[in-house]
Amino acid sequence: MKASVNLKPALVFLDDLATNNNKAWFDAHRPRYEEAKAQFEEFVQLLIAEIDKFDALGILSAKECIFRINRDVRFSKDKSPYKTNMGAYITAGGKKGTRQGYYFHIQPHNQSFLAGGLHMPTPEQLAKFRKAIDRDAAPFKKIIRSKEFVKYLGALNGEKLTTAPKGYPKDHPDIELLKLKEVVVGHRLNDKEIASPNVVANTARAFRAMKPFLHYLDSILK
Repeated sequence: MKASVNLKPALVFLDDLATNNNKAWFDAHRPRYEEAKAQFEEFVQLLIAEIDKFDALGILSAKECIFRINRDVRFSKDKSPYKTNMGAYITAGGKKGTRQGYYFHIQPHNQSFLAGGLHMPTPEQLAKFRKAIDRDAAPFKKIIRSKEFVKYLGALNGEKLTTAPKGYPKDHPDIELLKLKEVVVGHRLNDKEIASPNVVANTARAFRAMKPFLHYLDSILK
């Protein structure tokens, strides 16, 4: 299997879809969609193979990880039928897996990104994270301050409370971590990076740096 794939046509298709987001146009351009979908599936399968080298995934197919392009419009004011991005969540078991996973998202006009962590966590998950930080924040801080983490992922970028969460003092030494409403990290990718022949290798490097972060979250949520 080759180690690179051309995602540029997929970006072009998604850009056109954004300005023609209706079933008639989509049906008329279905061959282009099928080509873009196949390219993204190939990319995800290559990425799975790279991630499996440092974080065992078991037998896993791209189709188990990729989200549908159709939007759920039942409770949305926006009735546009299709997403204008393609996304995949890679972990053992795919989208239905229970482990923390690696998210990848392509969208034109430099809106692509990779991410991971507790996005929209349940109250129980957030309580477990805060309890772990209150008990001993050192292991988590070591991970997010590591050279590789900072190089490829930067800093945590989740939303925060404006004040201390209930049950914790405002002068807690790790108050900024306790104020997190979600525990996520991500990195924006521009169109040039997505179209690069090195996109698989570059993404895998970022996900390798993310692994300790995800495994820490798995360990405290048990």
